[in-house]
Parts: sequence; structure tokens; C-alpha cells
Amino acid sequence: MSRDHVRSAERADGAASAAAPTETPFLELLARGAPVDAYEQPVLLARAEGRPGETVGALEHAKLLALRVRAELEGRRRREAELSALFETAHDLAGLRDLDSVLRAIVQRARSLLGTDVAYLSLNDPARGDTYMRVTEGSVAARFQQLRLGMGEGLGGLVAQTARPYVTDDYFKDDRFQHTHAIDAGVRDEGLVAILGVPLMLGHHVIGVLFAADRRARVFEREQIALLGSFAALAAAAIDTANLLTETRSALAGLERANEIIRDRSAVIERASDVHDRLTELVLRGGGVHDVAAAVSQVLDGTVEFTEAADTPQGPLEASRAEGHAVRHKDDWIAAVAAGGELLGALVLHGHPGLDPVDQLTLERAAMVTSLLLLARRSALDAEQRVRGELLDDLLDARDRDPRLLRERAARLHADLDATHVVLAARLDGPAADAEQEADARRRLWSAASHLAATRHGLAAARDGGTVLLLPLRTGDTATALARRTARHLGTAVHEPVTVGASAPVRDLAAHPDAVAAAYQEGRRCLEALRLLGRAGDGAAAEDFGFLGLLLAGDRDIAGFVDRTIGQVVAYDERRGTDLVRTLDAYFTCGMSPARTKDELHVHVNTVAQRLERVGRLLGDDWQSPARALEIQLALRLHRLSAAEQR
Repeated sequence: MSRDHVRSAERADGAASAAAPTETPFLELLARGAPVDAYEQPVLLARAEGRPGETVGALEHAKLLALRVRAELEGRRRREAELSALFETAHDLAGLRDLDSVLRAIVQRARSLLGTDVAYLSLNDPARGDTYMRVTEGSVAARFQQLRLGMGEGLGGLVAQTARPYVTDDYFKDDRFQHTHAIDAGVRDEGLVAILGVPLMLGHHVIGVLFAADRRARVFEREQIALLGSFAALAAAAIDTANLLTETRSALAGLERANEIIRDRSAVIERASDVHDRLTELVLRGGGVHDVAAAVSQVLDGTVEFTEAADTPQGPLEASRAEGHAVRHKDDWIAAVAAGGELLGALVLHGHPGLDPVDQLTLERAAMVTSLLLLARRSALDAEQRVRGELLDDLLDARDRDPRLLRERAARLHADLDATHVVLAARLDGPAADAEQEADARRRLWSAASHLAATRHGLAAARDGGTVLLLPLRTGDTATALARRTARHLGTAVHEPVTVGASAPVRDLAAHPDAVAAAYQEGRRCLEALRLLGRAGDGAAAEDFGFLGLLLAGDRDIAGFVDRTIGQVVAYDERRGTDLVRTLDAYFTCGMSPARTKDELHVHVNTVAQRLERVGRLLGDDWQSPARALEIQLALRLHRLSAAEQR
């Protein structure tokens, strides 16, 4: 082959190589999951080969895109791993047999997902008044694994005192918590530097702390703190479940001993068995608290009713909660219905002063079943509220645009997205003493809004420091009337003024989910207008604000408003080359004084009078009345702004 042929072949190969897509090497790197530094190789190789600058630039751009895709894929894989670990842990908890195994699995998964050197879990020991290491993972120092800490000592003591997560980048340089020789020695033996701790909560009480730590300086991201908090919640649930199982076994053991003692009292035992069967059947078929009271009434041959905590004698109620047993009050027996530290009500047995131990235990067990039913109902309501909020969030963010899927999700919540709706923005307007009270008031507002949405076949979600509702508009109703009713309803529910701004009616939301976001913004503008006008605690829509509604509505026809208000004056200037608009603007700027206007325009006062007379013929004799003057001034300003934008 001749040299010319060789050169021709080389040029052809080079052209083919240059024509090859710049994305190909990066797609191959993505396909095999290559490390980040490998993505520099195609660019370095192109530079080494002396490729044209355009080719190298294209490779640089493709590299950046590939790294973004890789980061997104890594993030998704990480989130999938986190969710998988949480699901696996929840599954372990559901089938809890060995508490130590569940806690060990939680600590192991937390360490693995956060990528730390060490993870460990400490629990409070009320009997000894200190804290001890329950589970460690990755620890190599025996003294660290056997640490027992006084209450309030170390980073864990800070977490336990505040019931909030705390993180330190450098443990020994951090003076926010109390250092002790024993703790520092154990941490030094382990070689820990960066430590993150989150509380294990049962109700409002901290029972321990879950830690993740590294032997080097490290900054823990917000997502990692939240993930460790999720594991801590599961650990607390596992401990609570184990405690409940222990209590249940203890109660069963007590029942067995009682049965041995009262074997000769078959009639009493039959009643206890009867109530057990009835309560079990009630739970299985989804009965309510009043069904439990009716069933126990039949078994105990008396009248049992469920009462709210506020309607029950407080002394016996508190005594029953503290002792965990039914308490006699005159001729009645009172059994507190409680869960954790929350008092939910009571079961009251009327007119039955003489109650044997088994019947008393029956009343107490019925109170326990009642608390479980109330908690289950609350959990179901909370879950439904969260689902309603998630669907409304998706509509507001326009993330899910599949109309069929949107309709299916709404149908499961008994909502119809094909009906006409109004979007309402609600916000509290009462004074808050501190941030905690304000947060509590917002939670109450969200709860009341969620309940209203559920009863009206709508949706509700917390947003922008307030609440947004999507409610169907009934035939003959108006957005204004709906806004005012909603403001009254929510204000009554939370015992504070609630201001509500409403959008214009919106339709066909499944096919146009982005309309919800636009309507929400319109509702927020109406809400802010109400607050600026001093109408806190009221409700209104854009149609209630007169010409201001033009500015509040989502579909603003500003050009039409200007044309209707001063269009004849603008057209006259354009046809005749006159200066009526400028004269009119100066007239209002000078407080409607012709003398000051002529100084502003540097013309004779008669010229001003002649021009204003022409304006009067164009706009009508009432153009200087307060209402017309206000509209004209607004139109002049909008016209001036519009002209500035066009320039």
C-alpha cells in the first residue's frame, strides 16, 4: 500500500473517530458503574491526542452531564437502600421475638447506610440512675463498650436533656456538653472524633440515644440526621413493643395465678371469657369504643359508658391512670383509658359498688382495648390526612400529570377531581407567645383543615406556614361564601382567628393539575390583601375587592383595564400628538392643583385648564370623583409601567 493510501486511511479513521458521539465513553462508564475519577480519562486522552478544541469542549460537557446522571443514580440507589433498610427493620419489629436481635440489626443498618466507623445505642437505667451501652457495632475498645454514664453527661446527656439530635465535628473541642474523665477516656480509646446522636423517644420521654460516629472529622448532612432519627424511632418502638410484651406476659401470669385461686368461681370466669370473646370480636370487625362499653355492660350486669377526660371526676381518673387499675368513686368504678402519657378518657361502671377482682380486671382490660381502638382510629385518620396532603402536594407541585392516576388516587379518598373546586389558603392571625405555641397552633389548624376536607370530600395540606385546602364548589355556591364559611369553621375549631383567601373556581383538575398551583397563588394574594386591609379572621375571593381584584386574580387583564379607564385619552394623544396623559399624571401628582401642575409642566395655567377640559370631554364629567380618580390614577401607573417595560 502506498504512503498516500496510508495517509488517506489515517485521515478517514481520524474523521470517523471525531464523528463518534462524545457521549459514548461516558455511557460505557455509567453502564459499568465506574468511579468518579475515571470520567476524566476520555477528556485527558482527547487532549493528549491533540483533538480539536470543539471536541474537547464537547467531551467536557458530556462529562459534566454524565457525572450529574451518576450522582442522581447514586442518590436514588442510596435512597432505595435507606427505604429498604427501614422496611426490613419495620418487618423485624412486626415479628419481634428477640429485642437484642432487632436493636443489633438497627444499629448495623444505621452504621452501614451512614457509612460511619462506629454505631452504638445507649439506654437509660432508671433503677441505677445512669445510662449504659446496650448495642455497639464497629467498636474495638472494651472500655468504650462497657461505659456507664451519669445522667446529663457527655453528648448523649445533651441529647437526653433537650430531646433533640446533636452533632459534633470534633468531640474533644466541643464545649456544649459536659465532659467527664470516664467518657472522654472511652471515646479516646475508641478514637472517635465526629459523633451524631439522636434521641429514642417514648411519648415525651427520652429512654436512650442512638449514635453514629467516625474516627475522623466529618460533617453529617441533614438527610443523614433524619435517617438516623428514623432508625431511632424504630428502636424506641421495638423497646416499647418488648416492654408491652413483657407487661402482657406478666399480666397473663397474674391471670393464671388468679385463675388458680378462684377455680371454684366458674360463673365469674365464664363472664371473663365471655367479655374476652366479645372484645376480640369487636376488634376484629372494627367496632368502636361505645361498642366495647355496651359489651362490658352486658358481661358485668351494669351500665358502662365511655366518657371524655374533661367529663370524668379528675381525682379518681388521675388515681386510675397512676395506679393502672380501676378506682372506686362512690357507687361507681372508673378505669382510665390512656396511652403513653396521654389521657384519652375513661370507662365508668355505674351503680356497682361491689366488684370482685376478676370483674375489676375485666373493666381494666376493656379500658386497655378502648385505648387501642382509639389509637388505631387516630392512626387511620392520621394516615388518611397524610395521603390527602400528599395528593394535594402533588397537584400543587404538578409532579404527577397522569390524569388517570390522579383520578384513581382521588377516588380512593372519595374526592372527585372532575368537579368544580376552589383552592383556599388559610393562615392563623392570632398572637403566639413563642415558637412552640405557634407550631402547636399550626398543627391544630392543619388537623382542623384535614377534618373539614375529609367531611367535604376535598383535600388539605400544610404549606407556607399555613394550610391549603381544595374543596368542591356546590351548585349555587360562590368562592366568597365558601371562603367565609371556611374561615368561621376553622376559627371556631382552633379558637383563634383564621384568615382565608379563595381562588376563582377551577375545573378539570386531573387534566390540568398546574391550575391548582396557579389558583393557590391567587388565594394567597387574596389572603394577604385581607390582612393588609385589617380584615383578619375573614374570608374573601378576588371578586370581593372591586378593581383591586384585577391585581389579585390569577388571570389579570391589565391592558384591558387600562384601555377601559384611560384608553380614550391615550388614543387621543396618539392621533393628535398631544400630551394629555402626561398632563393628567402631573395633575394627580400635584394634588389636583392646576397651579402646581403648570409649574410641573412648565406651561401656562390656561394650557393646563384647556387640557383638563379636553380630558373631561373624553372621560366624562365625573372623572374627578374619588372613585373614578382612584381608578384613573391606578390606570395611569399601570400604563406608565407597561410603557417602561416595552422600552
